[in-house]
Amino acid sequence: MVYVAVLLLPGVGLLLFTMTYLEDRLFADPVPARHARRRHLRLLPGGRGQDAPARLPEPAAPRSAERDAAA
Repeated sequence: MVYVAVLLLPGVGLLLFTMTYLEDRLFADPVPARHARRRHLRLLPGGRGQDAPARLPEPAAPRSAERDAAA
């Protein structure tokens, strides 16, 4: 009976190691994909200062159909 226990010990140890490894892989947090980037924007250092005025939107240019109707 001791011989059987000694012979089964490596198999049970391997089974325990495999189950622990699989459980860690299944219940672990997913890792981001390799191609995913952390920063999508590449900002320039500095930027607009405190005293610089904000840019106002420029008026839209008239379309060609509106120019034809006005003539």
